[in-house]
Amino acid sequence: MADYPQSVADLGEGELLSRIFPRLGGPRMLLGPGDDAAVIGAPDGRSVLSIDTLVQDQDFRLQWPGGYRTTGYDVGWKCAAQNLSDINAMGAEATSLVVSLTLPAQTPVSWLEGLADGLSAALRALGAENCAVAGGDLGRGNQLVVTAAVTGDLQGRDPVRRSGAVPGDVLAVCGALGQAAAGLALLESSLPYADLDGWERSLTAAQSRPCPPLAAGPAAAAAGAHAMMDISDGLVRDAGRLAAASGVCLDLDSRILGIETAPLARAAAKLGVDPLHWVLGGGEDHGLLAAFAPGADLPRGFRRVGAVLDRAVHISGLPVTVDGQAPDAAGWDHFAG
Repeated sequence: MADYPQSVADLGEGELLSRIFPRLGGPRMLLGPGDDAAVIGAPDGRSVLSIDTLVQDQDFRLQWPGGYRTTGYDVGWKCAAQNLSDINAMGAEATSLVVSLTLPAQTPVSWLEGLADGLSAALRALGAENCAVAGGDLGRGNQLVVTAAVTGDLQGRDPVRRSGAVPGDVLAVCGALGQAAAGLALLESSLPYADLDGWERSLTAAQSRPCPPLAAGPAAAAAGAHAMMDISDGLVRDAGRLAAASGVCLDLDSRILGIETAPLARAAAKLGVDPLHWVLGGGEDHGLLAAFAPGADLPRGFRRVGAVLDRAVHISGLPVTVDGQAPDAAGWDHFAG
């Protein structure tokens, strides 16, 4: 008889949890998994809170057209990264994370264990080792769904909101732009994954295991950033959200953004794509977009990409422009056609 990988249906819920919890943990837990709820210390007296979801065939594929298979480790890492990035964008540091998992019965136990390992590895590698994975929920369903909620500590600082940008501010970004979008395009293409070169595979890794610049959020807050947000749905779309919240217009500089296309040029040529579209419309690198006072010393890793303008005098009337013109990119919308 052939041996088949053990699936989650072969084990009870208690046994599955016993496979997960030893892989998780963290120093901020006052009371960890095993009770009805965890207890987490909040040194600042305030908690920043965010939640995000990854859905199979919406946010990731188990099998990509070129042959790459998404591992549980990939999904665990990405789950941590996207949630930590939202806390980072408020100028806070993550303190705890809880995860809700929906699993088809045939899910291999090894895939689930990989998810827990990827989650823990991302916390360490990205600089959030003080974030405790404090538990969560486990259920059965028809497709894989991973939802995480994360809390953060402001450490006495005010939160940096989207609504503080003022005309004359410098618009700056930190982190990669367009690399995760390039990786997604490669994964979705018919190009065999086995034939991709090392740099092209690093672009696919930017999609499956993004690396948000977690130290940059608190640094920007300490440097007096007027406004800030995570770039998760594309530079143009998220810049529009910051512009709307602040009641301003934002103008991006194509000359500066052209520099961001250099790492993408070879993949773009292979796929017949303008790499600037990835820079303007791709967001899953989870970098930061921030507005700083004119003349401010930008924190390490931030580079200027544009300016904040007075909505009343901006000629185009658009919330976001590139060199004063409407951008040729929209970004991600879950419900757009």
